[in-house]
Amino acid sequence: MIYDVAVLGYGPTGATLANLLAAQGVSVLVIDREAAMYHLPRAVHFDDEVMRVFQTVGIADDLLEKVRVNPGMKFVDDDDTLLLDWPRPQEITAHGWNASYRLHQPDLESLLRGKLAQAEHAEILTSFDVTALTQSDDCITLTGTAQNGTSRTCQARYLVGCDGANSLTRAVIGGGMDDLGFDERWLVVDVLLKRPRPDLGDHSVQFCNPDRPMTYCRSPGIRRRWEITAKADESDSEITDPDRVWQLLSRWITPEDADLERRAVYTFRSQVATCWRSGRMLIAGDAAHLTPPFMGQGMCTGIRDAANLAWKLAACLNGADERLLDTYQTERAPHARAYVETAIGLGGLINAMDRDTALKMAEGGGSGATRMRSIAPKLGTSALSDDTTHACVGRPFGQVDLGAGQRGFDRQIGYNHAVISPTQPEQLPPNTQWFDPAEHPALAEALAALGTGAVWIRPDRYIGAASDSGHDLLDKLSLYCDTQDHEQNETCFP
Repeated sequence: MIYDVAVLGYGPTGATLANLLAAQGVSVLVIDREAAMYHLPRAVHFDDEVMRVFQTVGIADDLLEKVRVNPGMKFVDDDDTLLLDWPRPQEITAHGWNASYRLHQPDLESLLRGKLAQAEHAEILTSFDVTALTQSDDCITLTGTAQNGTSRTCQARYLVGCDGANSLTRAVIGGGMDDLGFDERWLVVDVLLKRPRPDLGDHSVQFCNPDRPMTYCRSPGIRRRWEITAKADESDSEITDPDRVWQLLSRWITPEDADLERRAVYTFRSQVATCWRSGRMLIAGDAAHLTPPFMGQGMCTGIRDAANLAWKLAACLNGADERLLDTYQTERAPHARAYVETAIGLGGLINAMDRDTALKMAEGGGSGATRMRSIAPKLGTSALSDDTTHACVGRPFGQVDLGAGQRGFDRQIGYNHAVISPTQPEQLPPNTQWFDPAEHPALAEALAALGTGAVWIRPDRYIGAASDSGHDLLDKLSLYCDTQDHEQNETCFP
């Protein structure tokens, strides 16, 4: 059997991508070298846009019961004086969710895997170590070794490597990584509280100590995390020794308060791959970009990759021009890079305790503690999003209440296209819903706020085009339809 798409790597990015593909009727093979899901915490944060993707997948309501809303982050100096305050809004945002959540990653992965297990078009292959990838004109052949030592090959029309920082897929594609200069070893410690410790606080705290910068994260339930810089003369085994760990945490917590759940040394890097696609092979998640953790955007960036790519792959499988896949890197790479660069800046603040940097990163200057705002970069320019006349193109469209309750807009359109225009396009692509703003006051208000008369919204919820009249709205969309075989490929854009 030749699958439509093989997804190499079953972490959050791979599982999200597989769910979005399977929901469109794409046959998916997910491959992972491990036998079971990693049970310890890794990522601890995601945002409202990513929760919106999880809503599309169908796990958001269940996930909401397992996470906690994050009130924000504070940066303090060695005397605990507040340098920079980064409050996160507690009200529901335009995406229909809270701005920031704290999570236990295994909770998320369990929900993603459970959802995929229900999909008709998905197959999971674990304990399979892929050792070679071969590309032909028609498909990708994956060769690897099963747990029992036997060799096996699988084939798919496309392959997406969500296979992490040491990605085999990226190595085969070639091109290397653009290193943005951040390379530091940090000790990550997760603990389980034995008794309540409300004095530790609900905010995350960046301790800008010039000798040893540290981070405190308030995770859900009884979990708490500290991230601590490792010095050059400290070996991994030395700094992860339990006695040494408790010594480093002694300012806040002791073995009487908590048990150590995990202690590991990570090298935080800042890199963006220079090539995200070669023919039928693509990369996503950590295979495509690595970021320091100070913005909590590592996993989020991979989830955005999945939302951007899944509908494009489905379109190409149904006859769209493969140039559509070229827009994936041109849109996603600059967007990911913006988050990496901001995280580097925050890392510099934590390391240097530089108040001038804090002032530049904040909303305004002045004396006293400053406040920071979250960034919201646009997609990079592509043949799908190149529109210099409307500033809203390349930015997400909010989740408008259509009268059926909060978050009703996404529920109504699903992972599909939507057109909001006073005039219905003559050739509306299949699986695209048209909304007349005259019949939906909330949509009319949204258009007015954007300063335009009509918009095309893509399945990833980004605005693909805007128009004052709506007549030329779908020019970008039709550019990639296979007009020579349009009847056969009616689901050109599912």
